[in-house]
Amino acid sequence: MLQWGSIPMKSKVIGEKMILKYLAVFFVSMVPLIELRAAVPIAIGMGLPTLPSIVVCAIGNMVPVPIIYLFARKFLVWGLDKPYICKICHFFHDKGEAAGKKLSSSRFGKYGLVIALTAFVGIPLPGTGAWTGTLGASFLDLGFKKTVVAVLTGVLIAAVIMATVSNVGVHMVGL
Repeated sequence: MLQWGSIPMKSKVIGEKMILKYLAVFFVSMVPLIELRAAVPIAIGMGLPTLPSIVVCAIGNMVPVPIIYLFARKFLVWGLDKPYICKICHFFHDKGEAAGKKLSSSRFGKYGLVIALTAFVGIPLPGTGAWTGTLGASFLDLGFKKTVVAVLTGVLIAAVIMATVSNVGVHMVGL
């Protein structure tokens, strides 16, 4: 085996492949609609360890949250009457308003919206991820800090659920 410094070349190649896999799931977890709900099963399917995969996917899923909270609503409202982007802006504006209405119907008391947002993001169903939850929270003016805490908690819950389901599936299939 060839040596490079004190590290065998074979280990270096394996390490580079693993870093590329982590980068792939990191970027997949940023994609709207699929987010970490797809990234965690992909990571498990690629043979990456579960806990680091959850951490990488959660971080990737959280990267867009501040941008969405601070700018998405303003951009969507601005784009509602623009000829080339009005259809997509209407779609996401309506989705954000609908998410906000679902969250505002919460009856959990003082922290109702935060708990509802956490549950909304934490249940790994299509359309209930960090992007939609953050957009809904911005429509409700929930507050940046509360939104980030609730979305992060929901993202971690969804990641654990997806990792559990993915690991059970992998073991059942025998991969």
